[in-house]
Amino acid sequence: MSTSPSSSAQAAREALAVRLSHLRKDAGLSGKDLSARCGWHPAKTTRIQKGDAPPSDTDIRAWCAACGADDQADDLIATARAVDSMYLEWRRLHKDGMRKVQQNWNTLHERTRVCRVYVSNVFPGFFQTPGFATALMGQITTFQGTPNDVSEAVAARVARSRFLYEGRHLYVVLLEESVLRYRTAGPEAMRGQLRHLLDVMPLASVSLGIIPFTAQRTVWPLEAFYLHDDTVAVVETLTAEIKVTQPREVADYAKAFAGLTEMAVYGDAARALIQTAMDALE
Repeated sequence: MSTSPSSSAQAAREALAVRLSHLRKDAGLSGKDLSARCGWHPAKTTRIQKGDAPPSDTDIRAWCAACGADDQADDLIATARAVDSMYLEWRRLHKDGMRKVQQNWNTLHERTRVCRVYVSNVFPGFFQTPGFATALMGQITTFQGTPNDVSEAVAARVARSRFLYEGRHLYVVLLEESVLRYRTAGPEAMRGQLRHLLDVMPLASVSLGIIPFTAQRTVWPLEAFYLHDDTVAVVETLTAEIKVTQPREVADYAKAFAGLTEMAVYGDAARALIQTAMDALE
């Protein structure tokens, strides 16, 4: 596995920086010349060209104007915005509350035919019950200090379950047994969540595997990630959501998922682990 899932975002930033640098060189301008035309300090030009400072829309338009390449500004701005969306801090995403983020989640899943999901901490959103989601989102809101719109966000998150019933998507999900055992919500909410997991297991759109505590590890426990077909891996860390698009890195996540799949149990064995977790709540 790659040591940092943010490397795709950094590589994309560097690629944008190279395009801007080439634009300057093609115009026959030095860094100082471009800085003077743009009206900023040469150090800013250096930071942008190294990929250390993401350029704003205004910066890009000024850069293109200085290079006599106004016709390239819109394309470069679109590229910069795409790069910016690859690494999104949760506090930034949730600055106005969590509801909009939950709704925006649908866009990527609408396009996804097969979604492979691995989680080691909490149930995937499309499996969550209102009780579990309320407890989890309350914790997130408190931790991040962001606006509390938990009830609206929960409704949007629970609505994700429609993808399980549409018949156009397949969800291949791997849970660490710890997910069943963590008391993320109170006993009744946890019991309801585990019962719901048993209810969705027979769906044609769902393949559910559980990795037991006792499984001999060939792949260590990882951060939660979602593989959308074979094109994008969305990785969830404490502070950010990261979209991995470099084929080599996406392949690493696919390789890890394949290894995790071999450690999981399915069918009756998985149901037994869920039932045991429910019994432990008594």
